[in-house]
Amino acid sequence: MIIKNFLLGVISLSLLQMSSVLGQIGNKHNAPPNIILIVSDDQGYHDLGSYGNGAIITPHLDRLAAEGVRFTDFYVTSSICTPSRSGLLTGRYPQRNGTYELFRNDRVDEGYQYNEAEYSTTPERILGTDLREVFISEILKKAGYTNGIFGKWDLGQLRRFLPLQQGFDRFYGFVNTGIDYFTHQRYGIGSMYSDNEPTTADKGTYSTDLFTRKALRFLDENREKPFFLYLPYNAPHSASSLDPTIRSTVQAPEETRHLYPMGKTKKENQTRDYRAAVTRMDESIGDILKRVAQHGLEDNTLVVFLSDNGGGVGSDNSPLRGRKGQFWEGGIRVPCIIKWPGQIEAGAVNRDFVTSLELFPTLLAAAGVAHPNDVTLDGFNLLPRLMGGTEKVREEMFWELREDQAARVGTWKWVASPKGSGLFNLEKDIGEQYDLTAEQPEVARKMREKFAAWQSAMQRAEPRGPFRDY
Repeated sequence: MIIKNFLLGVISLSLLQMSSVLGQIGNKHNAPPNIILIVSDDQGYHDLGSYGNGAIITPHLDRLAAEGVRFTDFYVTSSICTPSRSGLLTGRYPQRNGTYELFRNDRVDEGYQYNEAEYSTTPERILGTDLREVFISEILKKAGYTNGIFGKWDLGQLRRFLPLQQGFDRFYGFVNTGIDYFTHQRYGIGSMYSDNEPTTADKGTYSTDLFTRKALRFLDENREKPFFLYLPYNAPHSASSLDPTIRSTVQAPEETRHLYPMGKTKKENQTRDYRAAVTRMDESIGDILKRVAQHGLEDNTLVVFLSDNGGGVGSDNSPLRGRKGQFWEGGIRVPCIIKWPGQIEAGAVNRDFVTSLELFPTLLAAAGVAHPNDVTLDGFNLLPRLMGGTEKVREEMFWELREDQAARVGTWKWVASPKGSGLFNLEKDIGEQYDLTAEQPEVARKMREKFAAWQSAMQRAEPRGPFRDY
């Protein structure tokens, strides 16, 4: 913690020394922009109207895309929840920040039922993101922002790992990977927290509605000062229920499910429930954006929406191959929308190769905040590019999880996995159907070499975890 406190001290000094980035980019408001970061959970690439899905009802997110910029080639740092979210909030590869794995016991996915005594000793309960990491919330708080998170944390359950110890002022949400949407339990064990304390006060309330209600109160209470609202919904993640019939699908309120026709098969009904959960989340996001406008804050609020990884149960990742948990495009390329009135062109479609690692430096730049020079960030500031500049975009990105590896360099994509491997030209083959390894052996060799160099750098990085003593 000494190193972390030193770095935060460096940040404070940098804030005093730097000239405001807002002045450089011509922000017409005197106050720093409010920031709203919305993350959906396991949402497919194709599962928004603005991404071409005419069967799903998402008018509010479609309007956000019409008023902002929609990304077509946006990637996250992992195909599963925990490392993806750690990369988002620290601006660093999960392999660098020590959170490249899930904090869980694999037996639960095989239907194994925990008892309370055993559950309390599993890795899911005792691990978390390395405490030396500096979260974006900590930097923004030093700069005068009030920070709130309402929804899924998933970066550690012990008190020292919780959001209030990482720069957030308010927290209402659950601390692990998934819950039952109504009981707020994970396989029968309570998971909801209010700030630093467990709570069952709102048991029975649909989680999406509950997180939205808490977020609206946060907006009301902090409308007079800069705020950072982090809203990581658990929709449309499959439910973590003791009932196996619920665990295999997504939960949504009956009144929203009725917007979609009953299916004839289990898969069709899973898709129905999934779409209903997305629609309910879309309605909630509409409520958030409406409240921002009612407070007269719309023109000075930067809004980001993305999914944490590719789609799971009930989702549609087309035209991409694969899904959550895989390094095919369907596991790591996700929908992303950014809106900032007067700063970013409305209705634009951005086809640059960019990633969630870019959001950390981009949001700090928008706020006019410096990041510590002593912390290695793996992304870059997108604002100059989004504002019409010709700055260089990302050239390469790497992924690793257990036995799976992948790299993208330019338009080339390389995947190595026991479940399938190959070399693909994404410009011509977005669905990764044609393996060009035999035709392009030199390209394949260079991709492997680049991945090995990145892997070596990550293995030398600190922290390296998560299985370490805190």
